[in-house]
Amino acid sequence: MKQLHIFKSRPENYTKFLAEKLAEDHKATRFNLYENTDYDKLVKLIFDNDEVISWW
Repeated sequence: MKQLHIFKSRPENYTKFLAEKLAEDHKATRFNLYENTDYDKLVKLIFDNDEVISWW
């Protein structure tokens, strides 16, 4: 299963830990919305992945 993790702000240590645990045994992609505002790329990633997880 392919996962996309979207981070709206820079993640704290516990958020990084949770994201890493959720990504185990999956092909995970990380999109840092706080650094990258390429919305065309983001939409493509959303449709290319099986699961999308949005982090505050």
